[in-house]
Amino acid sequence: MKIVVVGGTGLIGSKLVAKLGEHGHEAVAASPNTGVNTLTGEGLAEVLTGASVVIDVSNSPSFEAAAVLEFFETSTRNLLAAEKAAGVGHHVALSVVGTERMPENGYFRAKIAQEQLIEKSGIPFSLVHATQFFEFTRSIAGEATDDGKVRIAHVLFQPIAGDDVAQTLGRISVGSPLNGRVEVAGPEQFRMDDFFRDALAAWGDPREVVTDPHARYFGSELSERSLVPGDDAILGQTRYRDWPGRTAPKK
Repeated sequence: MKIVVVGGTGLIGSKLVAKLGEHGHEAVAASPNTGVNTLTGEGLAEVLTGASVVIDVSNSPSFEAAAVLEFFETSTRNLLAAEKAAGVGHHVALSVVGTERMPENGYFRAKIAQEQLIEKSGIPFSLVHATQFFEFTRSIAGEATDDGKVRIAHVLFQPIAGDDVAQTLGRISVGSPLNGRVEVAGPEQFRMDDFFRDALAAWGDPREVVTDPHARYFGSELSERSLVPGDDAILGQTRYRDWPGRTAPKK
């Protein structure tokens, strides 16, 4: 089966291409690095020729609200139009757990707009909502740092390894379209402030983690369950304490 992975040279995309290839599929990485640009349409018709499935794990180069909305709307419209022309039978897209709970967040609004375009396209689809990746814990801590202190709310947090996200995406992509959403998360729930205290200690990072109920997560104030999935989520296998990058030096 030919499966085109849009954003296939990125963190999740590269893992996905490798895993699909190991299972005998023709997995093709589509990104500006490989001559495919979903914003301009360059290379789309060619890469989608003969494709049965498209998995979109691409991301906006800018998280500014207007720019990220423009990226996801333009990219998704171009991609869906090319898929219709090519006869693609399954569109899979990666999104984020909790998008609908934080409408004031510009990135989440853009992801909702992307999903609405997919739902209305007429192409059979599957939407995979993932929690935060282990690989992004350093950037989350950086965003939460104010005056040398990491300010984090005491809310539930259930991050997941990128490898587990890729595995779930691959499995869903070769199955029947869900025509709906599924959530995927790590196997353990933590309190977010406690998680980051332990994480920074493992990194040898001297910053103090301060529990702040009003701390903002990329601009949004969090409630107890803003970032965690429902009870029927697919759970990854990798525990954070067993993840190889947990104590890896900062690159």
